[in-house]
Amino acid sequence: MEINRDDIKVIGFDADDTLWVNETYFREAELEFAKLLSAYETANKIDQELFKKEMANLDLYGYGIKGFVLSMVEMALEISNYEVSNHTIEAILKIGKTMLNKPVELLDGVETVLETLSKKYRLIVATKGDLLDQERKLEKSGLLHYFHHIEVLSDKKEANYSKLLNHLDIKPSEFLMIGNSLKSDILPLVNINAYAIHVPFHTTWAHENVSAAITKDKVYGTVTSLTEILNILD
Repeated sequence: MEINRDDIKVIGFDADDTLWVNETYFREAELEFAKLLSAYETANKIDQELFKKEMANLDLYGYGIKGFVLSMVEMALEISNYEVSNHTIEAILKIGKTMLNKPVELLDGVETVLETLSKKYRLIVATKGDLLDQERKLEKSGLLHYFHHIEVLSDKKEANYSKLLNHLDIKPSEFLMIGNSLKSDILPLVNINAYAIHVPFHTTWAHENVSAAITKDKVYGTVTSLTEILNILD
């Protein structure tokens, strides 16, 4: 993918698993949840049913830890035939609070990249999740001063990005999105003729997976680490 650096006015960064670790904590929480309910089902079955419950609740709860916890509570009640103890429900709530209180672990090279690019481009965060939680993580990260705008989106589809670009008063050709999810951070931008660079993270939520058939013939960049972006843009 060739990027005309002179055209780019704004660079958007996803937050979770692009700037800092996130999905790893969800995998740890799922393992802990399966242990709590091991008397009722196998870990694999619990994991499958929890994912189904999350998908069923997504339009209602949205993305983020709080919706995840509510789905865990519902799953615990259903899979136990409503016999799960109050102690177990309390333990599930504790899992959620532990996740919300996790320190923000920046990924390698993040601050170097942001410091360098912020001298030439307007940087924004465009992320999904719970507003309060994302604001908290941004504050903890120490990165807030690099960004001109923070946008916590209810979803990341073409319409959401088009609305964001209208708000920023820029054309798609003047915007570059950087993120770890092909489904949420890359393909919607390609589809509206903006630029996108994929930075894979070692763990991906099943909901964000896409097939090779969907990405075929789509034009976007891919790097193995954020610092490689400087070779393209700096």
